[in-house]
Amino acid sequence: MAKGSSINGNGGGQNGGNNSYTITGRGEVSRAQLVREVKQGLHPDTHVYKRDGVEYARNNPNHDKPDNIND
Repeated sequence: MAKGSSINGNGGGQNGGNNSYTITGRGEVSRAQLVREVKQGLHPDTHVYKRDGVEYARNNPNHDKPDNIND
């Protein structure tokens, strides 16, 4: 299980979207794979959102520190 701060977007998608993500200690994971894992509850600090019909992983809001996927 990865915390949101250990997931980083790799970009490469249309309009800056992430086609893949790097998870600390695990390596590169496709967008589709990470979305499946988030839906299964494997990444508790992350949720799925849909933009233009495409699902992406996004960190849950955290007011303690900036730990967005692309930060």
